[in-house]
Amino acid sequence: MRRVIELQVALNGAVTHPAMPRTADEIAADARACVDAGATLLHLHAFDDDGVESLEAGPVGRMLRAVRASCPGIPVNVTTFAEIVPDPAERLRLVESWTELPDLVAANQGEDGIDEVSAVLAARGVGIEACVLGTGDVERFLRRGDWWRFERLVVEPLEEDTDDALALDALMEDMVAAAGVRLPQLHHGVGRASWHVARRAVGRGHAIRTGLEDTTVLEDGSPAASNRELTEAAATLLRSVGRARS
Repeated sequence: MRRVIELQVALNGAVTHPAMPRTADEIAADARACVDAGATLLHLHAFDDDGVESLEAGPVGRMLRAVRASCPGIPVNVTTFAEIVPDPAERLRLVESWTELPDLVAANQGEDGIDEVSAVLAARGVGIEACVLGTGDVERFLRRGDWWRFERLVVEPLEEDTDDALALDALMEDMVAAAGVRLPQLHHGVGRASWHVARRAVGRGHAIRTGLEDTTVLEDGSPAASNRELTEAAATLLRSVGRARS
């Protein structure tokens, strides 16, 4: 049986778009629409009552409860992005205070304090995605030598230029392969280049990601109206490239 390629949708973040959800109810409704359109994984940022990104237990818990009610059985990944809380000690304190836990978190390997955040959450049964944004992150990830403790490797060539994004994507994948890392991989880019990164990834059997956090345009460069529209486009890409592979 052919392995199903996962489609993660990153609904929100530090972007400006009229359809981007912020409240727990908005996120839950948008998540349901994306799952109906083909999403199999969700990546989420919580927002406080003032509409500001937050790692506080209250906003994170409200979001998780709402999304799990609307999307039962769908794995939920929550950000631990250092730009939300730049101080490593404060970020760790907030994560330790979480009473509602996600299924997974995204752990950017280049961030100070990410090992401590990952260890605290892993000890509580949360899966950790190791995220690499450049060759320096890959080198740091490989130096740890304990890649098997992660759920998957997320390769993120965040270059606006398509050629640059594809080149970085290939380079990071080659570095990981040369080191013998056998984790499942998920690849995503940003902007219009994200679609080229996705096509390359699906062609190689890797999971992909889309959503308003990553891109506000479709593959042809036209504006995306919503996360659902991006999800539908990515699901179509998965089917078309999958047929070509088979």
